[in-house]
Parts: sequence; structure tokens; C-alpha cells
Amino acid sequence: MLKKQARMKRALKLRSHIKKLKATRLTIHKTSQHMYAQVISGDGTTTIVSASTNQAEIKGSLKNTSNMTAAAEVGKFIAQKALAAGITNVAFDRSGFKYHGRVKALAEAAREAGLKF
Repeated sequence: MLKKQARMKRALKLRSHIKKLKATRLTIHKTSQHMYAQVISGDGTTTIVSASTNQAEIKGSLKNTSNMTAAAEVGKFIAQKALAAGITNVAFDRSGFKYHGRVKALAEAAREAGLKF
């Protein structure tokens, strides 16, 4: 099985479980250069808040957008925006990415900033 197929299989399994819960979810996506995060409503139709390393507020304070420090900044920023929108509990949808490295850094930073998952 190819790497992307394995990731998509993990993502499908995780998303089907979150869909049954009807929980607001924090989804992430990573590329080799950037990290993206969104908080999506429980029914999956509306993106409530989003953050990425492409945004000027985050990109200006970073030397590199593809490391764990950048992922932690995105995690803090998305948590602040979600709390401002009145969201405290989310389900963490890692999009099939394994929980280590940049994904783990983003999740831990969001937890420290006040999000619960």
C-alpha cells in the first residue's frame, strides 16, 4: 500500500468516528512547507475559524514555516481564535497523519492555549 493510501485509510476511519459523535472538529493538514488548521462545525458544513503558516500574523514571527516551532504557533493561534468564537471542546482530526512531530506540536500547543480534546 502506498503512503498516501495508508494515510487516507486512517483519515477515513477517524472521520467516520468523529461524524458519529457530531463533535466540532479541529482538522489539520501539513505539506512539506506549511501547516494548516481549521475548526469545522459538527455537521461538517461550516469552517468556523482557520489558521496557517501562510497568514501574515504567524509568518512574520517565524524564520521557517516547516518546523515544529511553526506548528506550535499555528496551534496557539487556532486555539485563541476558537476560544474567541466560543468553542472550547473539539475532536482532533489529524487527517490520517501520525501523531508525532509537527502534528503533536500543534496539538499540544492548542491544548496549552485552552482547547480541550
